[in-house]
Amino acid sequence: MMNNLFSSFDPSTSLNFSLNWLSTLLGLMILPINFWILPNRMSSFINIILNNLFNEFKMLLGNKGSGIPLIMITLFMFILTNNMMGLLPYIFTSSSHMTFTLTLALPLWISFMLFGWINNTSHMLAHMVPTGTPNILMPFMVIIETISNIIRPGSLAVRLTANMIAGHLLMSLLGNNSISSSSNLVLLIMSIQIGLMMFETAVSIIQAYVFSILSTLYSSEV
Repeated sequence: MMNNLFSSFDPSTSLNFSLNWLSTLLGLMILPINFWILPNRMSSFINIILNNLFNEFKMLLGNKGSGIPLIMITLFMFILTNNMMGLLPYIFTSSSHMTFTLTLALPLWISFMLFGWINNTSHMLAHMVPTGTPNILMPFMVIIETISNIIRPGSLAVRLTANMIAGHLLMSLLGNNSISSSSNLVLLIMSIQIGLMMFETAVSIIQAYVFSILSTLYSSEV
């Protein structure tokens, strides 16, 4: 049973290539062409959200241009779309796989580190030792800051993957139990499932926001 349960997070199929990864772009195929051309309520609502996100990212970055906020907004919408697609039945949640999350986090972290160490070497070296650190603790602080910088892409990837897997795993367990349960328990399990679905919707939005906001904070340090 556990093999079948965790197989829902396995992107492989019986074919020579995986069709489950098509869910990454499936959301773009569902949207009609008029959504991108004609103004409507949905596009206006999304524009309000994007403008608020842009202002927030811009405030975190200060006077570092508008390129990074646009990148982070695109990252937010991409992760949010994949998280929401994973809530639909029989669709693989690509954001619950380390291949997806680490592919997003690692290039961002490497680009930030390369840009910082090449263009702001003195600032990056000064950032390794916080202000007011005693001389005897400076070597230890350098080691701690180095380790914290190295594990940042892993923490971003694991955080998104773990949060998406946890809720889906609980919903799968309840769904399997509802099949063999009595009629009295089915209503209770269905009500719990509805509550979990609402909770997972909130988690999908929050995790996309957390991933993009932490990436913005990391970029602001360089």
